[in-house]
Amino acid sequence: MLRPRRFEREVDPGPVQIQARKVAFDLSGVPLHWIPGHPVASNMVGLLNIVLPAAERWFVATYNEALPLVKDPRLAEDMRGFIGQEATHADTHEKILHGFMVARGVDPEPILRQVDYLFEKVLSPSTSPDPRRRLNHLCDRLWLIAAIEHYTAVLGDFALNCAWDDHNADLTMVDVFRWHGSEEVEHRTVAHDVAVYFHDSYLDRIRSMGLAVAMMAGFFLRGLWYLCRTDPQQQMSWWQMQRLRARDSKLGLLPKYRTLFGTTTLTYFRPGYSPEDVGSTAQAVAYLASSPAARAAHL
Repeated sequence: MLRPRRFEREVDPGPVQIQARKVAFDLSGVPLHWIPGHPVASNMVGLLNIVLPAAERWFVATYNEALPLVKDPRLAEDMRGFIGQEATHADTHEKILHGFMVARGVDPEPILRQVDYLFEKVLSPSTSPDPRRRLNHLCDRLWLIAAIEHYTAVLGDFALNCAWDDHNADLTMVDVFRWHGSEEVEHRTVAHDVAVYFHDSYLDRIRSMGLAVAMMAGFFLRGLWYLCRTDPQQQMSWWQMQRLRARDSKLGLLPKYRTLFGTTTLTYFRPGYSPEDVGSTAQAVAYLASSPAARAAHL
């Protein structure tokens, strides 16, 4: 079984070293709708292959900009591990985008143009000659990464515990998202720790979450409709897509919108919020020890 279950009592693995794993996935025989009979769930999860490469390369560039300013050796080590994992995630999902989705008739260009514009233009580093403004802009971007990483940890925890196995989802594709999700849970405290290190501000945390939830909702809602509307193997109306998405959410194949954009967001607003409250390091480490791709990376 690929999915280590959550238990009420788990053995704390203690501090873990965050490091990239050079994984590879053979998706040559995998159908576009890799969860059989569930094209909306397949498309919605597949949307991550389009959005993540640019986003995670932006994470890497921002952290490379911040790293020379960090004097805490443990935090700097965690940042280097984070950078390595996120760079690997970006490369892996880009390969899947072109070698799997595009090869099966998906045209990602309209979404890619929007994603690239956001991360390469709107969220690019400040060019101000004032070093204080450049630092403030860097702090804003670090808090935005922390807010987004809250969602990636929630999605990683979902991937580890969802019902894909119960609906005959392709095991290799399941491993793609559970390997990635496990690493998101594994490094879930880093982005928050970095943002706090640079500028510990509750106001900045909340403001960044407002922007993050708008970005996430926009890409999920518009991106999913685009993929379903242009699906080369399935024709459906907007209403049919929404009905199937609601069905897939009830079946545990997708996170529920009210949970993802409601409960998850409110959790982040708590003054005493800690990323450790999301997911289980023990479960993530257990999955990475059993993941076919992660195990092969160590051979």
